[in-house]
Amino acid sequence: MQNTWHGLTWPAADYSRVPYGVFTDQAIFAEEQERIFRGPVWINVALEAEIPNVGDYRASFVGETPVVVVRADDGNVHAFVNRCAHRGTVLVRDLSGNAKDFTCVYHHWCYDTKGNLIGVPFLRGLKGKGGMPPDFKMSNHGLRTLRVAVYRGAVFVTFRADAENFEDYADPLSLKFLDRMFHKPIEIIGYMRQRIPANWKLYLENLKDANHAGLLHQVPTTFGLWRNTQEGGSSMDKKRRHEVHYGYLGTDTDEDAAAGYAGFTPYNDQLKLNDTSIVDYRNEWNDNISSEFLSFFPSSVFQQFSNTIATRQVRPRSATEFELFWTVFGYQDDDSTLRMMRLKQNNLAGPGGVVSMEDGEVGRLVQMGIKRERDSHSIIEIGGKGPIEDQTTVITEVAVRGFWKNYCELMGAPVAQAAE
Repeated sequence: MQNTWHGLTWPAADYSRVPYGVFTDQAIFAEEQERIFRGPVWINVALEAEIPNVGDYRASFVGETPVVVVRADDGNVHAFVNRCAHRGTVLVRDLSGNAKDFTCVYHHWCYDTKGNLIGVPFLRGLKGKGGMPPDFKMSNHGLRTLRVAVYRGAVFVTFRADAENFEDYADPLSLKFLDRMFHKPIEIIGYMRQRIPANWKLYLENLKDANHAGLLHQVPTTFGLWRNTQEGGSSMDKKRRHEVHYGYLGTDTDEDAAAGYAGFTPYNDQLKLNDTSIVDYRNEWNDNISSEFLSFFPSSVFQQFSNTIATRQVRPRSATEFELFWTVFGYQDDDSTLRMMRLKQNNLAGPGGVVSMEDGEVGRLVQMGIKRERDSHSIIEIGGKGPIEDQTTVITEVAVRGFWKNYCELMGAPVAQAAE
């Protein structure tokens, strides 16, 4: 009989069966914060373009834990947990800004930009009364710092001193994607954020499921930005934790789409746009890839969707809710036409985007559907069962199983063994 884990079973050695309770159990959620988000992983929390000057900072999250990323006096990027060492108060309350130091609103303990404690009011009391004990040393009470890695201007952090070096963790797969996305200086355009009433892992499943894009989303399917009849694929790193899926524009015809989608509603050639600029595409990377997404384990996303480029931070809030934070950018040398394309095409993505809002809604629908189904299992077999391998089609969800492989390994979940 297979071992249970939090009362759940993983009955398929290839991770093609996932117990629904993993999306609803608050105890599992709490364990994820320690084993995954404070585990040996790297998470994107900012871009260097957001903190160009000494003292610039951004507030972010690693899992549930608030963190601050700051360009310190030494010119380097540092990160620390956004929690005063005294009584646990959130230290930095603004989303961004510039500061010479950080002072807690509660008791005014003050820290420098590297997280060192540099000031305590009435440290030795007043007139021989009160104050801290004689053996108290400020050097022992700084903020909890995180390891930082900056690659191509993207800032990643980890809690673990023994985590792999970033470039080893990222693997050539992710580095190649980041090289393409950040091949020249960027400029921040803006931010979007939303709360989605679903488990954070449902969103990562969605992102690694290339097949859904040409079925759920009618706009890109109808107007040719992404179709399951186009050429594309899904590639993974050697540990199958990170995944890139991509589609090539112009590799099918409207006739191909009409035949492939016959009897299905996602492709509707009766729909017309009064303004077609929202689905225009400039081949600015010279590879004709109309969409390419990097899902970076466990919870970071890098997006090229037509000519929109952005990062997405998946921030868990509870077993049944997460926040999605978007940082939208362009290149510093964008001409006015291209910059306007990016701005218009953000109506595809984001909380109210005619594509992305559907991803949030299906997460909500799944969460509703599985509420009372703990040890029933989802079926993840599109693209085949067995080995978790790269795909040369977008009609696949194999990479979803790669996510669960790495998840189970970090969480210590006992998965059924393959038959001899």
